[in-house]
Amino acid sequence: MFLFVYLIGIVILISVVCSWAGVSAEHPTQMVADGSGPLVLNAKSLLSAENIQNVWVEMPKTFTHFHPLGYVLVVMLGAGVAERSGLFASGIKSVIRYTPKSLLTPTVALVAMLSNHAADAGYVVAIPLAAIVFAAAGRHPLAGIAAGFAGVSGGFSANFTPGQLDALLFGVTEAAVESAQLKAGWTMNIAGNWFFIVALLLVYLPVIWYVTDKIIEPRLGIWTPGESHQDSFGENDKPLTDGQLKGLRHAGLAILGVGLFWLAMTFGPGTPLLDDSPGTENQAWYVTATPFFKSLVGAFMIVFLAAGWFYGKAAGTIKTSDDLVSMMTDSMKDMGYYLVLSFVAAHFVAMFGWSNLGLISAVHGAGAIESSGLPLPVVIGLIVLFSAVLNLFVGSASAKWALLAPVLVPMLMLLGVSPEGATAAYRVGDGATNIISPLMVYFPLVLIFAQRWQKDFGIGSLTAMMIPYSIWMLVTGTVLMILWMTLGISLGPGAPMGIELPGSNP
Repeated sequence: MFLFVYLIGIVILISVVCSWAGVSAEHPTQMVADGSGPLVLNAKSLLSAENIQNVWVEMPKTFTHFHPLGYVLVVMLGAGVAERSGLFASGIKSVIRYTPKSLLTPTVALVAMLSNHAADAGYVVAIPLAAIVFAAAGRHPLAGIAAGFAGVSGGFSANFTPGQLDALLFGVTEAAVESAQLKAGWTMNIAGNWFFIVALLLVYLPVIWYVTDKIIEPRLGIWTPGESHQDSFGENDKPLTDGQLKGLRHAGLAILGVGLFWLAMTFGPGTPLLDDSPGTENQAWYVTATPFFKSLVGAFMIVFLAAGWFYGKAAGTIKTSDDLVSMMTDSMKDMGYYLVLSFVAAHFVAMFGWSNLGLISAVHGAGAIESSGLPLPVVIGLIVLFSAVLNLFVGSASAKWALLAPVLVPMLMLLGVSPEGATAAYRVGDGATNIISPLMVYFPLVLIFAQRWQKDFGIGSLTAMMIPYSIWMLVTGTVLMILWMTLGISLGPGAPMGIELPGSNP
């Protein structure tokens, strides 16, 4: 939070200097009223009467209209029930516990990446459970921790479906596009990186498998358990109860029911989530499906809520409606830190926009890149690397993207890269170095898990163990991003890699 407080102070100082120096840029898409030339953007001092008025008068609106806030809170209303009812933990256990030994590593990696939808359960359940099943199979438990940590944190963005992270990141992206005022006709689509994150999962799965089995485990040596390790198994080693198994079956039926309900509202003439109004007959399919894409935030909330509720009723963790409401309330309590962070980040993004520094920086940055002659795929690769380096110093994914997006998103739009493309490039870099940064919030927790099995295992040991994963995931993720950019493949349904700004200046 205080990072953004300091940044607001820096932005205020820079805006005063730039306003005094007459820093400006030609608006890339807007013309002056008489059409005689492009509109000139001048840097505005945040200490001007107009902007001081904006800060105090617009404060409630600035906070409540911060796009990621509503998206994340809505999704977490449902995800909190799925987590607190025990659905996420039981789902993770049911897959990892009963996996054949020959497929242990890829299964742990896959479940770890998928568990990113499960909030804290990915770290609290998947990683220690991976160590237990590795030890039970006669393999080194630290190799299980490494594979689980690489999947949960290194593969933070890799998944089969969008989820809470997509709502958070695309909310920030939407705020950046709005503050840039490029009038690109772009609307937020939570599924905007869907195809890409699936490809990322399919790339990272063999990478984690190879690094674990061929690099990490041979370094760790043969596992020789001692009597003290019996305590490391704990509650996580207990098999699922009949109630938990029944709950998983009921949760599956709930997910299927919600999916069929959403399909019924989307496909067919006259359905509410399909725009088939007059004049849309010749529109691309993803344009007419815009209501469906916008509804996905609500869809994920209902999926998590229904699955968690059905699981809890069958497993006995939800006995009355009061239990359900309590779980939803507790999930909102856990969002208190995010609310505080969002208040300050929202004002940083808004003030950056009021000063015009974001778009001015984007215009000059895009011009410098064009003048350098660097191919656009190379520029995307460099942005991935920059995000990876920044990730070593700033732990929060939302904070980093709120810091970068106001300049990065409009700059890449001016170069013909869609907001979805900018978001995807950031995600690759953000995940790859999570696992080697002690500033990552769950790093101490993973260290404690490792010390249950090896008492002298320290921060340096954990970092050294995870470096091969970080390098391989950064290289393969960057290559995938560059290839995706070169081939011009859509990043998700209705989310092309490129964008054309209407009325842009030559």
